[in-house]
Amino acid sequence: MEIPTLAVESRKSAGSRAAARLRLKGQLPAIIYGHGEAPAPITLNYREVERTLKHGAHIVNLSLGGNMQPCQFKDAQYDHLGMNIVHVDLMRIDLTQRVTLNVPIDFRGTPKGVADGGVFRHDLTDLEIECLVAAIPESIRVDVSGMALNQILHVKEIALPEGVTHVLDGDKIVAAVRLPQAVSEIPVVPAEGGPAEPEVIAKGKAEVEGEGEADKK
Repeated sequence: MEIPTLAVESRKSAGSRAAARLRLKGQLPAIIYGHGEAPAPITLNYREVERTLKHGAHIVNLSLGGNMQPCQFKDAQYDHLGMNIVHVDLMRIDLTQRVTLNVPIDFRGTPKGVADGGVFRHDLTDLEIECLVAAIPESIRVDVSGMALNQILHVKEIALPEGVTHVLDGDKIVAAVRLPQAVSEIPVVPAEGGPAEPEVIAKGKAEVEGEGEADKK
């Protein structure tokens, strides 16, 4: 796995106004923490971070003052529209340590149960795994072509690369092939002269008005 390198700069000013000024300049405020060291506020190039995240990178080398620090993306905050990144958190790591992270599931094939009228639905799009930094897979490929009607795929049934282990409960459902749920409908038979429902409403109204006249007497 090739680890991308991002150039960073130290950030001294804090607060929402300072962060807004940085973003206007194409910079992204961030913070590095972990490994027993004090948190360090930094700035990164917005486009580089956006491109790195879109390519599914979890680990990056941060270059600061000639020093290289491997870090793991831990969190990314977005604006209220969920469109633009406004801040990222990175954790210092050792390339020889094991890390926990989510990787996308790559479903392949068409389940044979679809031919029997079933519909394939997945409850998970990512799988939480643990592995060495150098062994992080870009995705977990899962062949679902053999899934029959009413068959359920659990986490424990997904084969992982060597050195990679599951973090989620093994009995958690990943996907299933089931018949589509039928929607029960009660047919409405129109009455002569117009739809049945408006006449029922009118009839109820007349009865209420009739009761009102009786009460007046």
